[in-house]
This record gives sequence, C-alpha cells and structure tokens, in this order.
Amino acid sequence: MKRNAANILIIDDEPNIHYSFEKILSPDYRVISAHSAKEGLEKLRRERPDVIVMDVRMPGMDGLEALKQIREIDDKVQIIMMTAYGTVNTAITAMKFGAFEYLLKPFDVQKMRDVIDKAVENSRRTRRQTTVSPEKKEPRDENGDMIVGSSEAMQDVYKLIGQVAAQDVTVLIRGESGTGKELVARAIYQHSRRANRAFLEVNCAALPETLLESELFGYEKGAFTGANERRMGKFEQVDYGTLFLDEIGEMSLATQAKILRVIQHGEFTRVGGNNVIRTDVRLIVATHRDLEAAIQAGQFREDLFYRLNVIPIFLPPLRERREDIPELVKYFIGRYGRETGKNISGIDKDALKMLREHLWPGNVRQLENCIRRAVVLGKGVMLSADDLEIGNTTGLTQPTEEALETMLDRILQTVIRENPNGRLWPIVEEMLIAKVLQQTRGNQARAARILGIHRNTLRNRIERYGLNNSSN
Repeated sequence: MKRNAANILIIDDEPNIHYSFEKILSPDYRVISAHSAKEGLEKLRRERPDVIVMDVRMPGMDGLEALKQIREIDDKVQIIMMTAYGTVNTAITAMKFGAFEYLLKPFDVQKMRDVIDKAVENSRRTRRQTTVSPEKKEPRDENGDMIVGSSEAMQDVYKLIGQVAAQDVTVLIRGESGTGKELVARAIYQHSRRANRAFLEVNCAALPETLLESELFGYEKGAFTGANERRMGKFEQVDYGTLFLDEIGEMSLATQAKILRVIQHGEFTRVGGNNVIRTDVRLIVATHRDLEAAIQAGQFREDLFYRLNVIPIFLPPLRERREDIPELVKYFIGRYGRETGKNISGIDKDALKMLREHLWPGNVRQLENCIRRAVVLGKGVMLSADDLEIGNTTGLTQPTEEALETMLDRILQTVIRENPNGRLWPIVEEMLIAKVLQQTRGNQARAARILGIHRNTLRNRIERYGLNNSSN
C-alpha cells in the first residue's frame, strides 16, 4: 500500500461488492468495509475516510438517510452513491444532499476508479479550506417518478437537478418540444427551498404579447378596454415561490425588458400603473429555440440571455437516448393501464423493436401518445405491432424543421470544437452519410434517395471516406 494512501469506506450489504473494490483499489488506497449503514456511520467516526462509496438500497437504514447523517458527522467527506435502481428521485435527492457522484450498478470499473480518484483529490483539497455546510432540509416526498430514463444522459440531468434545486438561481432548461422540460422544472421546484410555496407556470407561446404582459405583471383598472378592475399578475401571485416561464424564446422584446428588470432589481409595475411592486420569485425558464441565433437576429436580448443562462440544463431528444425507450414504454403502459382499467402486461419484441427504430420527432410526448392510444384500443394483454400507429416505423420518418435545426446545431458545435481549423463540409458529409447508411442498414439505393444524391455519387463518397458498407 502506498504511503499516505487515502482511506476509502465501502458501505454495501453485498459481500461481492467489497471483494470487487479490494481488487479495483488495492494497493493504491486503503479499503475499509462496512456491511450496513449503521456500521458505516460507526467506522466513519472512527476511521475518518477521505471517500465513501455507498449503496442506496440496504436493509435497515438506507443510503439516502445515511447520507444525511454522514453530512452531519463530516461535511467534507466525498460520497459516491451507487444503485441498481436509477430513479430520478434518488439521483436528485443524493445530489441535493451533497453526493459527489451517483453511479448505476453494474458500474464500469474504469469509470468508478476515475470517479474515486477525482473524489480523493477533491476531498483532500476541500479539507484544506473552509466550506459551507450543505443544506439540511428534508426532501419533499414525490408520489411516483414522472421523469423516466436510466441512460447516462438522463442520469446527468438528474444529478444537475439535484445540484441546483436548493440554490436560489435562475435555471434555463433547453431541449426540443416534447422532451419533458416542464417535468424538469417541477422536479427542481419540488426539491427546492421554496417547495412549500406556490409554483405557477406560464406558456409564453400560448398568449399574444399584450395578454402575456398582463398575465405576468397584472394591470390597473382602466389600463385598457375591458380592464374593469385591478388584476394581480403572476409575479405577485407567486411571491416567495417559483415561476416557470415555458417557451421564453417566444416573448417580445418589450416584455423581455420587463423580465430583465424583475431579475435585476426584483421589481416591476403593473400595466397602466406607476407604483413599483417588489417581488421575490425564483425563475425557471425553458425554450426549444436557439437563443444564440435569436440574439444574432435581434429577436432576443443578449443581456437577458446571460441573466437566464446561469444554470443551463439540456434535455436530449429521445432519438439520442433510445436505450430509455423500453423503460418509458413500460412506464406509460402501467400508467394508462391503470387509468383505463385495462390489464396490459407488456409489449412484444417486434413492437418494441419498431418503437426503438423510430426517430420520434415529437420526442417523449409523441411516444406517450402512441402508447396511450395503443393501450386504449389494444385488444390483447400484450401490445403488438398492430396496436401501434406511428407512421413510417423504419426510423426514417421526416423530422420536424425544429428537430433538424437542433441536430445541425449539435453537429456544428462538435465539428467546430474538434476541428477549429476548417474542413467543415467533408466532416459533416462523412458523418451524415455514415448515419444514413446505419439507419438504412447499408441499403445504398435507399440511402442515396434520402440524401438526394445519385447512387454512384454515394458509392464514391463511401470509398473516399472508407465507409465499408455492403452494396444492395
């Protein structure tokens, strides 16, 4: 064992887990074992480890309760939570109470080792300086998880929610329509310090400019035709609470200016009024638009963007987390089976394959509607491909302009980051051709039609880029 090796406390009720960590960490670290949360707390007081790796589900006291008690004993120890059950609530709660990281079982050995190395480094750095005690408030109990997905992309979202929820900062949620931005906003609210206060939502795209301003800030009697009495706006109604502004990118420049004033000074005036009204509101905003492009087009205020973009959370489209589709399908079958009183036990392999191959331009919302319809109209105890109505199920449905724009933005960001010195078109062309060939399972004739190029041109590109693909 190395001299001055860090102490790693493993708290887990499975003996094999302790054996695995001995192999992973020795001789670089000193491994301390505890087989229950109670034993772990005792060894924490006695051994003062640098890092704790702890399971969430254990007999007796669970990992989340132990996490809170650990924080009361030692607020500088770094805690890595792990579980075989990657629900949104456990991830958010773990990060909220100061977990360093949250990993799913079975974990990747190298990734776990890298996380522990970083945690040890952070632990030793933290112990050399004064830190602020973490928030000790009890979490709000949620009646079921509404955000579904165990993919790495969604685990990152859960962890970020947990990290920002208790902090009174503005959060900007970005993602295509149907990805679940409202659910993320509600999760942030439910785990925040303002969870016992009001939560109101306004869809900025659903109201004309004049009505939106009145909805947000209220109006005085006589401010306009039909204003027969003073009306309180959302910023007054939700004082000391949380206001969620969906589709913030659709807001007019004039209303944006008033929003900016609220953020900067915590004050506003009603429509048609002169009295300054103070308010204390936490803002969570969401958009599917490219706000940077809107700024360049003069459609969105740059100063407001930087005020809103304090903590950005990006929700990936469903096509980029297809591994979550079986979990989502199971969730929606259960939900709508209960609502309709139908005993649907699951979905057959062919139907699930069909769902996994679809592009889902409408994202989770479209998948939800598809499953709801299938549950309502399905005649058997298992959903089959005949019960599904999703149009072209080859994975090549025509994506919306919005989806294409988002996909292109992400491709460009990757290309520019990785290749800042140019060669943009060949890189994009190679990526695009490779993806279309993958989706068409190597059918060059079909790929050429989708790309809008001659088949001979496609063959030349395949040879140029070394895309070894069988001819069809």
